[in-house]
Amino acid sequence: MIYFDTNIFVYPHTGNDAVSGACIKLLEKAMSEEIKACTSIITWDEFQYALKKKFHDREKAVELSKDFLAMPNIIFLEANKEIIESAQKITEKYNIAPRDAIHAATAIINGIKEIISDDPDFDKITELKRIKI
Repeated sequence: MIYFDTNIFVYPHTGNDAVSGACIKLLEKAMSEEIKACTSIITWDEFQYALKKKFHDREKAVELSKDFLAMPNIIFLEANKEIIESAQKITEKYNIAPRDAIHAATAIINGIKEIISDDPDFDKITELKRIKI
């Protein structure tokens, strides 16, 4: 299984470059079960926030968030106290932002070794291997 960072879901809606196209291909592979993919349930929050900020349109962001939640074969992993406690340690150890630490902790606690992300902060975390988009 591979972990998808939030930008995998956001970029297809915010750009029309090669990175956006690569994200669309990754999502298609996950939805068709060619690859097994997951993300944290907090990705919903980041996704909606990023789209609302980009489009300055709450209703559009809410509609796209419904589609996000309905994507087939994407596994949404729980964020619980164990995850947050682990994220706290990751934040302290690697000096990364809280949301990135939650993503990292979610992956690590669930035995996932790879994260696809455009965010180089994940390179600091020795327990994870970042795959660039």
